[in-house]
Amino acid sequence: MIKYLIHVPLLVGALVFGTASANADPYNMAVLQALDKVTARVSTFPAPIGRTVKFGTLEIIARNCDKRPPEETPESAAFLDIWEVRPGEPAASVYRGWMFASSPALAAMEHPVYDVWVLDCKNAGDTTSQ
Repeated sequence: MIKYLIHVPLLVGALVFGTASANADPYNMAVLQALDKVTARVSTFPAPIGRTVKFGTLEIIARNCDKRPPEETPESAAFLDIWEVRPGEPAASVYRGWMFASSPALAAMEHPVYDVWVLDCKNAGDTTSQ
């Protein structure tokens, strides 16, 4: 069952947030973390909704980032589009779907060099820890 869900990230989003998605608050920035498996470099960076951020040869666009309110079970989820862009080659889509902070392996991006996962959702200019 899990293997099937990994290949259907849109369905996973519906299952995890379910009817509670009405209670999830939208944010204007996803906080992502990425690992370059070759150099062992781990980076944490903001991904403003609708803007392209780069990590190595990856270009990442966070389309949506939702977070449940504090009184509910903690969950942050972001809908991401990730492409690999190499010079002289057309961009190749490597991931499109929801990623969840509480379960990064549930809908993980499969790539030989990079791992990307969601840490949190926040609003630009928010200095409080969320």
